Amino acid sequence: MKQYDAKKILNIALAGHSGCGKTSVAESILYLAKASDRLGKVADGNTTLDFDSEEIKRQTSIMTAVAPIEWKGTKINIIDTPGLFDFAGGVAEGMRAADTAVIVVSGKDGVNVGTEKAVEAADKAGLTKVFFVNGLCDEDARFYRVFENLKSTFGPSVCPVVVPYIVDGQANTYVNLFDYKAYEYGPNGAVKPTALPDMGDRLEGLREAIKEAVAETSEELLDKFIMGEEFTPEEIVLGVSQGVKDGSICPVFCGDAQSTFAIDQFLNSLTWLAPSAAVKAEEVGVDLDGEPVEVSVNVNGATAAIVFKTVADPFIGRLSYVKVVSGKIAPDVPVINMRTGAPERISKVLTMTGKKQADTDYIGAGDIGAIPKLASTKTGDTLCSPLRKVILDGIDYPVSSYSMAIYPAKKGDEDKVAQAVGKLSDEDPTIKFVSNHETHEMIISGQGEQHLDVVISRLKSKYNIEAKLQKPKIAYRETIRKKVSAQGRYKKQSGGHGQFGDVWIEFEPFDTDSLEFAERVVGGAVPKNFFPAVEKGLRDAIKKGVLAGYPTVGIKATLYDGSYHPVDSSEMSFKTAASLAYKNGIPNAMPTLLEPIGSLKATVPDGNMGDVMGEVNKRRGRVMGMNPAGKGMQVVEAEVPMAEMADFATFIRQITQGRGSYEFTFVRYEDCPANVAQKVIEAAKAEEE
Repeated sequence: MKQYDAKKILNIALAGHSGCGKTSVAESILYLAKASDRLGKVADGNTTLDFDSEEIKRQTSIMTAVAPIEWKGTKINIIDTPGLFDFAGGVAEGMRAADTAVIVVSGKDGVNVGTEKAVEAADKAGLTKVFFVNGLCDEDARFYRVFENLKSTFGPSVCPVVVPYIVDGQANTYVNLFDYKAYEYGPNGAVKPTALPDMGDRLEGLREAIKEAVAETSEELLDKFIMGEEFTPEEIVLGVSQGVKDGSICPVFCGDAQSTFAIDQFLNSLTWLAPSAAVKAEEVGVDLDGEPVEVSVNVNGATAAIVFKTVADPFIGRLSYVKVVSGKIAPDVPVINMRTGAPERISKVLTMTGKKQADTDYIGAGDIGAIPKLASTKTGDTLCSPLRKVILDGIDYPVSSYSMAIYPAKKGDEDKVAQAVGKLSDEDPTIKFVSNHETHEMIISGQGEQHLDVVISRLKSKYNIEAKLQKPKIAYRETIRKKVSAQGRYKKQSGGHGQFGDVWIEFEPFDTDSLEFAERVVGGAVPKNFFPAVEKGLRDAIKKGVLAGYPTVGIKATLYDGSYHPVDSSEMSFKTAASLAYKNGIPNAMPTLLEPIGSLKATVPDGNMGDVMGEVNKRRGRVMGMNPAGKGMQVVEAEVPMAEMADFATFIRQITQGRGSYEFTFVRYEDCPANVAQKVIEAAKAEEE
């Protein structure tokens, strides 16, 4: 593929609800543009962009994929993003690389939660928005109902451009409202101009909707509209073009990706409607002092590029997908990674079409491509010229709230699991992995059940490692509520050198995360050189509480008396004596179990507030307050025991149909209710047996 100037490059992200046909639209575009020699189908597992084995198996996109096409002298980089909420990280990556978001809507199902989320993501990224209503060859499709649905949901900016003429449930004719021409589509992609169909008042109503949208783009046109004057065709085209670029108009196209109907009209319009990379890809970064720096789209400027996606494949190696904002990325162009400060050596650069790689001389300003084998570069990093150091905005990934413990199928494979999950998290930064040293578990977090299920499948398919998920253990604590004194006496004399240590220790509650050790021994009852051994014995002892074996915290231990033997006493004997005092005294000090409490911030629609508050109460939580979050959303703030939150991610997704989200962080420990504590203690004892 030849090199294109940024003025002739469009970066388009396809987004929308799962199942609306984003990948099918992409396949239809690739086929019409002759970038693919066949019209791939998701059901057949032969699409260009759903090439991963998990995507083929599940028949849905789970990662962002890229493919460029050439259409009427314009290069269009298609970025296909996942629709399932569990793979929202891919949407964040796609939106970061794009300049325009094409939001695909099912002609049968209309506006869904995924549609709203795609629009929200596009707005957050500052992208131009275009709607494409897909699947109109389905007899159950209802374009005009969906169009009204779009207008009522997203407002008067929604503007029709291409509409279908439906006869007996069949949408074979499409009317372009710009040029007032109709086109009839037949088998094998055949298309021919046809007479404007008789659509009654509907056509005039749609044409009026365009005029209303155009009138909003300038005061001059608004005056003309109010006065009832007709717009010229040029004014309509220029008005819509300006409105789309500044975001005041969201054009609506339609067609059927499976049969390629009206895809050509969609592409034709994109070439002049959608803003080019030269217009939209300019960014403001920061320099090393945090001062803002304008990065203009100039192929002859200093290089600045953002890494928006990483693929770490055991066979093809590591690929870093980049969007170049300024300058060019090429083997002879030196760049540094602004996160590490180290130079990166570029051996070659690639154009990616799905999984297919093609060498290219360079990736120019405004364009998208890939760089193989950048060892230290991660998603979100900035690569730039050492002569002009600038940091571009990274990628704002959604919070990963669903956590499970991951265990290898074979004991001893823990390191293999950790390394493989680390490689998967390079590809998908929404996968979080930590080792909990208290519960001795490896904890993996993601966007939901399906997300982690894919992780387990990929461990097997990519790295031949079998693993399983379990509900994570809770890191309980133990403490005391009463002051007691206890003796610890260790005597072992069986001939030869013996062991003797004798201590009296006072235990009391104290505000500390561990153990506060003190001494007030008088008269040398216990020599000073044994004090550290006593403290060490206590610190080892508190690692295992007397109730359920959890660490003991919030305790002060004061050594105040004891005795020793001039020959038989040793550090080991006093260390053992201290642990005996702990075991003798703590059961009498009103030991209690502590449970971790977390702070919950759940963002949910107004209508689900009562459900969430009720659920928080069921989970032994306390609602602390509510705050409006805008756009019909509320943030419910609460404190909830961590033991009750394992399946909260599933609950909030179901109750809000995917609109809700939450963050949950540890805040402190509190006394565990007696009935709950009893179950925890019984479970701990059963595990020991």
